[in-house]
Amino acid sequence: MYAIVAGAGKVGANLARSLLRMGHEVTLIEQSQYRFDRLQGELEHQILLGDATELHVLELAGIARPPDLVLAVTGDDEDNLIICQIAREGYRVPKVVARVNDPRNQEHFDLLGIGQTVCATANILGLVEHEVPEHGIVRLLELRKENLEIVELQVGRDSPAAGKRVAGLTLPDGSRLISVLRNGKSDLAHDATVLRPGDQVLAVVEPGKEDQLFRVLVRR
Repeated sequence: MYAIVAGAGKVGANLARSLLRMGHEVTLIEQSQYRFDRLQGELEHQILLGDATELHVLELAGIARPPDLVLAVTGDDEDNLIICQIAREGYRVPKVVARVNDPRNQEHFDLLGIGQTVCATANILGLVEHEVPEHGIVRLLELRKENLEIVELQVGRDSPAAGKRVAGLTLPDGSRLISVLRNGKSDLAHDATVLRPGDQVLAVVEPGKEDQLFRVLVRR
């Protein structure tokens, strides 16, 4: 596989190293002379000095081949957006992945159809929510192409679902229970599964219907 990685900060540099260790061909692009100089001795011809939002720099990196993958992981969301747009629409790169530094910018990536994004802030917040015993609903994974989300909810003592079988729940359309974690043991959710207070339930749901699912499983 040939990959272009835009941005040689800690994220980009480590991605490039990992891909190289896996035996892939990589070109890392960095516009900072300082970062370029630090990595050139290690990466030699596999790092390129330049601005990855400029066409001639991307051309030097071999985007016209085209690469199998472009990873835009700079610290600037606008640059990452531009890089992905150029790669996808200008050079028909089959797969682009963008780093989203500010979660408030996620909608801009979504509107332009860049579905493969990674936001460290959102991921860390999800982990924090997961560790809070009395959380409401935790968004674990967003499947944008499928228009689905995987979420986690905890059944409370006063939950309308407590003591009921899965088959007896009126779940919103476009949702389904996946598994139930109880006393450290996880089992697939079947129609005969009875929910108990304290159960942690994984579910798949269409975006926008999380509140309906919350009212069924947690509290009205």
